[in-house]
Amino acid sequence: MFAKTLHETLDSVAERRPTVPVDFPSEKRSTTLGELAEDSRRMARALTGAGVEPGDRLGVLCQNEPDFLVALFAAARLGCAACPLPIPTGPKDVDAYLGRLGRVSQVAGMRHLVLSASFASFGEFLTGALPGVAVLSSDLAATAETSAVAAFQPPTVEAESTAIVQFTSGSTADPKGVELSHANILACLEAISVGIELGDEDSLGMWLPLFHDMGLFATLSALFAGIPATVWSPLSFVKRPGGWLREFAASGATISTSPDFGYGYLTDAVTPEEAAALDLSRWRIAFNGAETIRRDSVDAFLERFAPAGFRPGALMTVYGMAEATLAVNFPPLGREPVWDVVDRDRLSLEGVAVPVEEDDPTARAVASVGPPVRGMEVRVCATDLRETRAAEQTGGAPALDGVAAEAGPPALPDGRVGEVLIRGASVTRGYLTAEADPRGSFTAGWLHTGDVGYTRDGELYVTGRLKEMIVVRGDNYYPQDVEELGRAHPGVYKERCVAYADTAPDGSERIVLAAESREARDEAARAALEKEMREHVSSGLGLDAVLVRVVPPRTLPRTTSGKFQRLAARKAVEEASG
Repeated sequence: MFAKTLHETLDSVAERRPTVPVDFPSEKRSTTLGELAEDSRRMARALTGAGVEPGDRLGVLCQNEPDFLVALFAAARLGCAACPLPIPTGPKDVDAYLGRLGRVSQVAGMRHLVLSASFASFGEFLTGALPGVAVLSSDLAATAETSAVAAFQPPTVEAESTAIVQFTSGSTADPKGVELSHANILACLEAISVGIELGDEDSLGMWLPLFHDMGLFATLSALFAGIPATVWSPLSFVKRPGGWLREFAASGATISTSPDFGYGYLTDAVTPEEAAALDLSRWRIAFNGAETIRRDSVDAFLERFAPAGFRPGALMTVYGMAEATLAVNFPPLGREPVWDVVDRDRLSLEGVAVPVEEDDPTARAVASVGPPVRGMEVRVCATDLRETRAAEQTGGAPALDGVAAEAGPPALPDGRVGEVLIRGASVTRGYLTAEADPRGSFTAGWLHTGDVGYTRDGELYVTGRLKEMIVVRGDNYYPQDVEELGRAHPGVYKERCVAYADTAPDGSERIVLAAESREARDEAARAALEKEMREHVSSGLGLDAVLVRVVPPRTLPRTTSGKFQRLAARKAVEEASG
């Protein structure tokens, strides 16, 4: 279906469909597939002149604009690995942002960075923060002579060469870069294309940042299918979700993608009367993934936009991760979202998914994300397998015998909660980290995802993250369950809650629920809200070791893709609480 490399695939599609547009309305810019191919050749020549060599890792710091894609494909032509970098979220976090960027550049061994021409004034900050890294403007290609471009002979690039290093968007001190080869990426894009039956009548419209895996590979899927793509800026969506939806509908796009919170934004921003005036009947694929998929947000979205012609089967609850390039599990095309309603307490405390009635007070609805996509294998295995694997590597435990190693780690039966392991053509071969490859990342060729869930009838149900699980008095609690209880209070600002583990002054374990509220600055109102929420959450969990902290709106930290950062919330809450 595709050529062996990203740039060769682009060239092939551009030759057949040179005038297909790629629009960036937030920046009032546009390009075509033919122009993108030509501009990336010119950029490759200019980068060579600036000292970029095959095997380098090239930083790409651009917003949603043609320059990002030009730099990405230019790096591919040179046999370099593009490292998409997040843009700063605002002036208040510049120091922290530059510090993280510095750590990323060190881990990547970065010698050059392509900076968007629209960020030229930011260049001096980068130069000071990234010693040894040459900052190049994204308009560098404009200086390359046409004759030089025509004469330029790029190196031969193999399918197994690293094409992209995707650094995770979390806030850990030590960045971790996922190495993705051309072959990994093209296998993933083919799985996406097959999974949604991507066709000539389709077009993409999305607002996620291109430096995020969900935004980047959704866009590449459209480019390589030779269909139009419209890419807005994340800010345009966050500031005016309703305005974005009207533009999306007017564009005639058939495919979009968003984390779950994005669908909540749209429901909150568009009134029933406004929704009824829209025509969303062409929207046939609405990916929902990258974070916990909440039934209340999905149901509210479907109810709000049914009068606009949005079909329930268009909303696809999916599972993916950077280590798999993107796609891991898709539900059957056109099927309405499927939920497994299970006992919340037995799920967290016993690790079993036991069905209950929807009106049961312990009910938790878990979304099916379907079976694995083409070329992917998925297993749910015992959560102690990673520790066993690490012990093997240090001589502390016997290795898997030959038969077991060949067969891979044993899968748990349906309904038993364990860690999700994956294997397939799109899965990374490893990481770039400050240290050696993290121990226990792979077992017998299977990648440990760090996610937990269970299977039922060949489909996967993801229930949380291992590292975010809260353990109190030896029992496990999912932060999602705590947050769901907190959101029910009307005093919570836009249902924004984050739960995490903490230690009380007496050394005992407890759960902290941080909730944003406009009542945070009124001491009496805040205390009353914290008391009410604590009583409700404690009652719902059957646990008294709960502390509620109410903080002002926009206190809780998010990743660059908009997801709440549970592991970073503690510091933000402590600072807000004085």
